[in-house]
Amino acid sequence: MRTTDSAFRGVIDTTFRDGQQSPLLFDSFKYRLSREDKKNLFFGLVKLGVRNFEFFSPVVSTSEYEDFLAIKKYAEMLQVKSLRFIAHCRCHPQDIEEALAAGFTGLNLYIGMSKQAQQSSHGHSFAKISTLVKKTITDLRTTYPHLYIRFSAEDCFRTPLAAVYRMYDELYPLVNTFGMPDTVGIATPQLVAKRVRELRRRYPKAALECHFHNDRGLALANSLAAIEQGASYIDTSVWGLAERSGITSITALLFNLYYENKNLCKDYSLEVCYPLNVLMGTILKLQVPSSEPVSLTNRTHTAGVHQKAVLNNPHVYEGHDLSIFGVHTNHLFLGPLSGKNIIYYYLREVCYREVDVQQAALIAQKFKARTQEMNKKNRPEKILLELAQEMNLPKRAVRENYLLRRVENCN
Repeated sequence: MRTTDSAFRGVIDTTFRDGQQSPLLFDSFKYRLSREDKKNLFFGLVKLGVRNFEFFSPVVSTSEYEDFLAIKKYAEMLQVKSLRFIAHCRCHPQDIEEALAAGFTGLNLYIGMSKQAQQSSHGHSFAKISTLVKKTITDLRTTYPHLYIRFSAEDCFRTPLAAVYRMYDELYPLVNTFGMPDTVGIATPQLVAKRVRELRRRYPKAALECHFHNDRGLALANSLAAIEQGASYIDTSVWGLAERSGITSITALLFNLYYENKNLCKDYSLEVCYPLNVLMGTILKLQVPSSEPVSLTNRTHTAGVHQKAVLNNPHVYEGHDLSIFGVHTNHLFLGPLSGKNIIYYYLREVCYREVDVQQAALIAQKFKARTQEMNKKNRPEKILLELAQEMNLPKRAVRENYLLRRVENCN
């Protein structure tokens, strides 16, 4: 990654805003994160090293307003320095007034400038949008000269660059950061690199923030491309939770930055990544998604060839050291693809049966012949034990102090 170390300033967490818009909250019948959930996640994110947090504007609901106040108070108790709380606001006086009254230290003001937004969202022409935004931000900067202000042209990558320039040129002296949200997830790494490079050149004194949706499965790749070209901030969330198919996952981004340029994530406690992912799983009562690089799934092996190699040396099929990110174990699953090596290991080391390699090979053939029987009630382990009993494999005597030293989690 060729970007300078100083260009990237870190992530902006939006778990408590865009994250709550995720369909997963409905799929899991959670619907919204409770105040206690938010406190726990906030604590985990702070421990990870996150210092910028985006929330809904208080106008969204009384509960969101009260939750923010509670988290702000909780943050004061934690005594963490340099926290920034950003309210996601329309360019509307009520949004802005209520956000400032609630104690937000920054505002993300947004409005759609694409033809689709002009025709079917707010219904304003570009000229009217431009006048409204310029007046709103001018008045705001005059009244609050030290307030952190970000302006984002919603659906930025579907808006002609000339229109973005017309708006951003007017606002350049007034804002701290320009946002580049890929609201509908159409961007590609090539387009992202080109636009970030051009905005970086045109507005050298403004920070650039990028927000990528994963509709094409490119949110992470787009984030890396943006950082390479000089983006200051990337919006992320735990698990990448957000509208539709989500945004960039914070742990996936840090995982990739570590292997591209360790200096880019030197301010983060990477060992917190996996516990944070597990915390979200506990809240939603779901497994950490298999798409998450920082997960135990990324250390789970089912194919016989893989299992044999991993028993001898995990690095044969594990190319990254996930212990850096808090994953300190792996899984070898018994199943239809398991071979004689894992069966030999399982019978000897887990079931404490006297078995040799030839017997394990014979059992493996019989085991594979019964794969159609495997289901939730008739698990592979149960079938394997039945086969072991058919062969009258005797139990091995294992001393208790040996068992206490075991490191495998075989439950």
